[in-house]
Amino acid sequence: MQKKNVLLWVSAGLVYLFLYLPLVIVVVFSFNDSRLNAEWVGFTWKWYGKLFHNREMLGAAMNSLIIATVSTGTATILGTLAGMAMNQYRLRLLPLLVLSPIAMPDILMGVSLLLFFIMVNMTLGLLSIMLAHITFCIGFVALAVQARMSSMDPALVEAARDLGASPWRCFREITLPLLLPGILAGALMAFTLSIDDFVITFFTAGVGSSTLPLQIYSMVKIAVTPEVNAVSTLLMLLTLVVITGASRLYPAIFRGE
Repeated sequence: MQKKNVLLWVSAGLVYLFLYLPLVIVVVFSFNDSRLNAEWVGFTWKWYGKLFHNREMLGAAMNSLIIATVSTGTATILGTLAGMAMNQYRLRLLPLLVLSPIAMPDILMGVSLLLFFIMVNMTLGLLSIMLAHITFCIGFVALAVQARMSSMDPALVEAARDLGASPWRCFREITLPLLLPGILAGALMAFTLSIDDFVITFFTAGVGSSTLPLQIYSMVKIAVTPEVNAVSTLLMLLTLVVITGASRLYPAIFRGE
């Protein structure tokens, strides 16, 4: 029995090492005092200094944050409504319409949206990227909300209605608090997918609307410099802050309740 436990822990350790060692290397080499990532030369903060003086990188990061924030907020509202409708009405066509964008390959989704924006004569820019991100984020929020709503006891709402509560009060005081873990989980997923999306953004971005993944791609085509490692480290730090904040705000998400 003990031997099996040891094998289990060793296997789990190797898997986690495979997953997280590349991330650790990126963080460590963001402090490397060399433009090449071939070997460690010495510790320095200069790449972070150069990063914060790089207007193109800062502009791309700001674009990514604006797009992710707006897309997440809009997709969370629409996805919550869609998830509730999918659970309540059981329409065959509705899940197909809501979930198709997340089932399609990214390149097909990107080309389709590009052709649509050209057809309606829309100028490619931040707005087109936001609309594209909202399109594929709605399905992820809807899935999380539908899964949460399917575990709810409908008798709670029925009891509140029998006691004289209005539909809006039932939603505000019963349904919404119970759905919050699913809504927040879907919002976190939408924010993460939006801020690091490359393929769909590549097709729907216009001139002067570069995002952080597009900017990093344009830099790594030449070489992976410590400046790229620095921005990747900050992006990982942002992700950890968001996840930690969500776990503090609503720990039920991470307990699976």
